Amino acid sequence: MDTTDQLASMGTFHVLKLPLGFIRVLEWLFAIFAFATCGGYSGQLRLSVDCMEKARSNLSIGVDFAYPFRLHQVSFEAPACEGIRRERVFLTGDYSSSAEFFVTIAVFAFLYSLVATIVYIFLQNKYRENNRGPLIDFVVTVVFSFMWLVSSSAWAKALSDVKMATDPDEVQLLVSACKIPTNKCGSVHGPRWSGLNTSVAFGFLNFVLWAGNIWFVFKETSWHKNASQTCRPDVRETGWNLWPAAIQPGKL
Repeated sequence: MDTTDQLASMGTFHVLKLPLGFIRVLEWLFAIFAFATCGGYSGQLRLSVDCMEKARSNLSIGVDFAYPFRLHQVSFEAPACEGIRRERVFLTGDYSSSAEFFVTIAVFAFLYSLVATIVYIFLQNKYRENNRGPLIDFVVTVVFSFMWLVSSSAWAKALSDVKMATDPDEVQLLVSACKIPTNKCGSVHGPRWSGLNTSVAFGFLNFVLWAGNIWFVFKETSWHKNASQTCRPDVRETGWNLWPAAIQPGKL
């Protein structure tokens, strides 16, 4: 309890009530959701190959795949419907670059948001010293806003391609036996996409948070403060002292 009180006395937790600190906490939380829903994904599809010779059929072929979605390395065995021979079939496509890029941005955004929040609370004086902290914070926030937009857009496109490449109706076209009219192939069930759809949503939501936070970080910089002082009217230059004494404010 004493340690908690000491930390509370050292820190300025009221900053978490301000938009600058509150949005940083949201960025930290939503970054976790983004990389967890994408990086922790694993899915499965099932298809059936019904050969003319029923004994050679396989009506439940499972195909497992997961992050980082190097689908060209994912394979499964399917009956060739010719004797007892079986063939190994590989999926098509490699979408690891977009997926890993998205997760990498999310992890670094999580780390930066965590460090920035700690600095806001416990190192407020160091943060404002020489205005260096706000300027660095502003530049990093702008960069992360842009990277969130790029990575989320790339991952959304890659996810669309992953869905197509793992569609059971498309996968069965890769099986040689399914190209023979006398054999019947079909899909048992496809993968569930709710987790990956959520990751895309969190990606664009993170972009909105970081882009919106640019203004609040900018307000802490000397650029905004100097501009405010320049635009603030000086009472001595507004013409009040040029009014006749009889009608000057306070004498009416």
